[in-house]
Parts: sequence; structure tokens; C-alpha cells
Amino acid sequence: MKLPTHVLMVLSVSVAVLAPHEACAQTGSIPVSPAETLLFETDHLALVQTPAVLVYDFRKVSNVEPGFSDKVSLDLASKQGKTSATLHFLSGAHKHDIPALESAHGNPVLLGFLERDIAEMKRLTGGSTAYFRKRIRMALAQGADISKQTITYHGKPLPAQAIRIQPYLDDPMHARFEPYVHKTYVFIVSEQVPGGVYQLRSSLANHGGTPAEAGAATRDAPAGKPAAAVAQGKPGAALPAIDETLTLGSVAHPKR
Repeated sequence: MKLPTHVLMVLSVSVAVLAPHEACAQTGSIPVSPAETLLFETDHLALVQTPAVLVYDFRKVSNVEPGFSDKVSLDLASKQGKTSATLHFLSGAHKHDIPALESAHGNPVLLGFLERDIAEMKRLTGGSTAYFRKRIRMALAQGADISKQTITYHGKPLPAQAIRIQPYLDDPMHARFEPYVHKTYVFIVSEQVPGGVYQLRSSLANHGGTPAEAGAATRDAPAGKPAAAVAQGKPGAALPAIDETLTLGSVAHPKR
């Protein structure tokens, strides 16, 4: 089974990670997992009436650097029978846009969230982006937990599915990234919400530091020192506790 075009087109750097799995899937040796099907094989945008702007609320709390709130917007339009998508992921210094798609099916906000998260892991730990992508891909293919749940969207209860992974829990190289070994990702999708993706979350809650206590720069990092000094568990520093959540907020339909 071939992975959909929108996955392979989003970022050329992501193709290098997805391609090995695609090749295996084509030979039939490794079937596409239920988690991958929900996230990457589903036409999330099929029921969205275009033109439309999907707006997501982003919130970060952290004990290693200042937290913040921002917006993510996905502009959808119809061109020659196809849905084009332009993702504006955060703003200012936090901006992390991806190339526009001329023909989109899956919701680009998913890969935008993951690519930014992977870039943050590289920044905080000094690790390889390719390595973090590989761990997430493997977790979705082999170790994802899928559960049914009810979400509340605009005051209305709706059925949804939650995909949960912990890519670094059984990581043979976890010693290098020990403070992040319990990092958890939860993807909540529902056919009942515009764009199919209701919420994306990455969460790390270490003993001695929780996201609930965060929201300001760490008290343990000397002025001018990078967050990685704290994140790597230096003596006297708090273990990292970081929570990032992206939630569907509103949908607007501009006049044609």
C-alpha cells in the first residue's frame, strides 16, 4: 500500500523517513498500521466546504524556558477540482510554516506540528532530526495505542479516537536523551470536526518539574545559557517538563 501523495509532498526531509516504510508496505511485508491509517491514509479535508480557514489554538507551558500561546491557521481553497492548503504555523520567532500544497487530502497541521516538535527536540538535546522522525514513525507503525473517546467541540459531544505513542520509552539510545524518555504524543481525530484533527499534544512530565508549574523561564538556568543545559539534567537543574497542545478552535468560510 502506497502512502498518500500529501504525506510524501509535505516536506522533502520527511520523505526520507517515510520512504523506507513505503517500500516495505508495497512489498506487503509490513502493512500500514491502524494508527498510520487514521493519521495519514484518511482524507481529513474531504468534508470541508471551501474556501475555509481552520484556526487552531496553540499553547506551550515549560519549566525550561518561557511558555506562550499563539495561533495556527490552515487556509483551504478549491482550484480545478482540487483542495489547496496553506499552513501558517505560529507567528513571529516561533513561526514554522511548511510549503503550500496544491492538492491536499490529509490535514497538513499534523505534519506541521510534528516537524516543529522534532526541530524543538533537536534544539533542546542536540540530537538528529532524522533520528527523532524515525522514532516517531516506528512508534506509529508498531507501538501506538488507539482508544475511543468523546470530545466536546463548540459545546457538542462528539465521538473521536485518540492515538497515543511514547517513541523514546524503549529507545536503545535513551541514555543520551534520558530526560525525554517518557515523552508522550496524543493525536485526537474525529470525522465530526472540520479537518478531521481535533487536538495534537506532546507532553513531558518529569518528577521534580511539571508543566503545571511552568510558563516562565527556568529558575535554574544561568542568564544566557541555552535551555539544553537544563533539559539535559545538569546538576542542580530541574528536569524538563514541557507540554505543547494544538486544539481546533474555529472555522471561517470567507466569501468567494
